[in-house]
Amino acid sequence: MLISVCAIFLIFLMVFYFVPFNTIKFGVKSGNYNFSIPEKGKTMQFYPNMRFSSSEISYRISDCSLQKQNDMESAFGMIEDITPLVFYPLHSHEEIYITCQDKNIINEGMFIAGEGGPTNITMAGEFNVITHGEILLIRESVCQNPNVAMHELFHVLGFDHSENPENIMYSISDCEQTIGEDMIELINTLYSVPSKPDLVFGDASAIMSGRLLNINISVRNVGLSNAVSSTITIYADGKVVKEINLVPISVGSGIMTTGNIFISQININEIELVINNNFSEMSKDNNKIKLEIK
Repeated sequence: MLISVCAIFLIFLMVFYFVPFNTIKFGVKSGNYNFSIPEKGKTMQFYPNMRFSSSEISYRISDCSLQKQNDMESAFGMIEDITPLVFYPLHSHEEIYITCQDKNIINEGMFIAGEGGPTNITMAGEFNVITHGEILLIRESVCQNPNVAMHELFHVLGFDHSENPENIMYSISDCEQTIGEDMIELINTLYSVPSKPDLVFGDASAIMSGRLLNINISVRNVGLSNAVSSTITIYADGKVVKEINLVPISVGSGIMTTGNIFISQININEIELVINNNFSEMSKDNNKIKLEIK
């Protein structure tokens, strides 16, 4: 009798452990940390193609506790590890200025952890070049990673808020948020373009009155760094008739020059303008322009 009871008990255990009473599905945990842009036409950045002139960006930290300073420097290091960006300290004329305050700021019933963004942007060709940005750190990060400092740093790099709660740029901070791969990819793409000037002709016109050529020329720098002195060589039917010296031109700026040139030829069919310099540009293909008789 005892053996029968034991046998029945063993059978019950086998049924309990090996016969499925319910079904449980397992899979890889999804984590969509990408920026996730729901609105048509919206981009990750405030404006298209926002970047600093160089991938080496200077900063200065002022009036911050040791913890907040460490958070900021850790954020710099983490972004350096996954992008071509390099951050280095300066005592003045920095590109990113970081300051701190201890007084809490509340907006719409929520504590503000920090504020940051570009403060000076120059439109230059295809890029919106950031020349200066500021970060205000208010609350210390309670996360293992310096999420607050990274969030504000990405604002300075031109990134807007994300609609994805799992992304570091979501408006409400959470320790599980992380940087989207699409954000890293965009930074890598933007900073793959070398930091060089790029001089191009804007408006150019000429009027011939007898043997006097009246010419109007504008030149812009649509590149990513300032251009030093250059010259414009003016050709009339292939013959050099004038050289004009250009002063240095900063990013996004332009200059205009006018003048009257005496031409020995009686009839001219074509005028060519060529920008000459001894520095490397993003493109030399746009350094020439031809003016023909209308």
